[in-house]
Amino acid sequence: MNHNLFATFAERMSARRDRNFITTLDGRTYSYGQALETSARLAGALTSLGVKPGDRVAVQVDKSPEAILLYLACLRMGGVYLPLNTGYTADEIGYFLGDAEPALFVCRPASLQAAREIAGNTGCPNVETLGTDGDGSLMDAASNASAFDGIEQRADDDLAAILYTSGTTGRSKGAMLTHRNLASNSASLTEAWRFTDQDRLIHALPIFHTHGLFVACNVVLMSGASLYFLPRFDLDAIIEAMPQGTTMMGVPTFYTRLLQDKRLTAELTANMRLFTSGSAPLTAETHQEFQQRTGHAILERYGMTETNMNTSNPYDGDRIAGTVGMPLPGVEVRVTNRETLEEVPQGEIGILQVRGPNVFKGYWRMPEKTREELLPDGFFITGDLALIDERGYVHIVGRDKDLVISGGFNVYPKEVEQVIDEIDGVVESAVIGVPHPDFGEGVTAVVVLQQGASVTEADVLASLAGHLAKYKQPKRVFFVDSLPRNTMGKVQKNQLRDKFGDIYKDA
Repeated sequence: MNHNLFATFAERMSARRDRNFITTLDGRTYSYGQALETSARLAGALTSLGVKPGDRVAVQVDKSPEAILLYLACLRMGGVYLPLNTGYTADEIGYFLGDAEPALFVCRPASLQAAREIAGNTGCPNVETLGTDGDGSLMDAASNASAFDGIEQRADDDLAAILYTSGTTGRSKGAMLTHRNLASNSASLTEAWRFTDQDRLIHALPIFHTHGLFVACNVVLMSGASLYFLPRFDLDAIIEAMPQGTTMMGVPTFYTRLLQDKRLTAELTANMRLFTSGSAPLTAETHQEFQQRTGHAILERYGMTETNMNTSNPYDGDRIAGTVGMPLPGVEVRVTNRETLEEVPQGEIGILQVRGPNVFKGYWRMPEKTREELLPDGFFITGDLALIDERGYVHIVGRDKDLVISGGFNVYPKEVEQVIDEIDGVVESAVIGVPHPDFGEGVTAVVVLQQGASVTEADVLASLAGHLAKYKQPKRVFFVDSLPRNTMGKVQKNQLRDKFGDIYKDA
């Protein structure tokens, strides 16, 4: 039996060849039949470029239907898809290409020269381009290549994708996701959220992230639904799409911005059946105000790069603000003591662990880190602090590590601190996340300067601009004489969060 995820998708796509798959904001469309044909040509182009089953294909391109078809093509011919945040700088891309050793790097047309230089420095043998209008050298190669009409045999444990997630030491980790991981999770979500081929998903998420790619697109492909594909969050476009849409997946920022517009009403959302939110905590106030305005209770869920989705508030039943619901079908959760890893009594706070077919295979070329976080019994230590209430709802109450989630993206403070600390005149820094009305958490830097140094907030931000993606850069920088420490010398970031917790209150 072929466990290639594309085989499952292809079965559904073939049955709906004449049905719409993707429509873009500017009116470009792909039917399911056209998507099958284009994925075959792209898969042929990949093989003609020397990509073999198991090889990585690194992709840093802007959002387009063709980028999704490239993902499908990669699955089809047995490659390992490696999407990269479009905000990553040359320094960051260099690390990923050096670590993953892809057979091909696909970049934006405007980035070709820089991409070739990075590829040359890291030993990547091929660079091609993909634009947003079906253009680029990869599409040219696809038009000239022999179509790859088959589907490469894959075992359920073979890699389908690698997604990099930042490490607390500053070194990013490549989460290895298998065909079984992705297939099982999309099937569970399709069932839990009642997706059918009658659904039209309003898609305004990025597609280099678990949420926008593996949740949104895989569920649509699994159910035979259609996508209204926006290049980014566009308030006017989303409001215009709602009367024809049935569902939308978003991050809290989407909902706070919609609530600022008077056009958001129950009448506008009458055809919509489901709004989901994830990637960052949704406030109870946003949840309640959205329900009052529209009659819809936002469904909040919880996932990670390493696991895709783990829990969800129910489709039928109480969607409780401040919780992430209950385990999805096939997923188990437990809350354990952080030192002993023994399960704690119900209602007590501990470290959340998850187990199921959705849990990743491990970290790329990091066996020790894999053993630390993926236990012999199959449970994965998430690092999130949680409790499970008497009804079985999971509450995420904090993070064991100092991860900041800003606008739905993970920011690990150590990575930002390392760059700040290299600035002339800086003694040390601490990066924290504090509540932000638009982004969930605002990345904030607290810096200690050498005596007599004249470094300003603008200086720090300018120094970071060329080294870190924009979402990792602090929204504010503050200067202090010293950082608070405990008796062991560890910086007390909780004190900093308390001190600067209200700085974005009126943002």
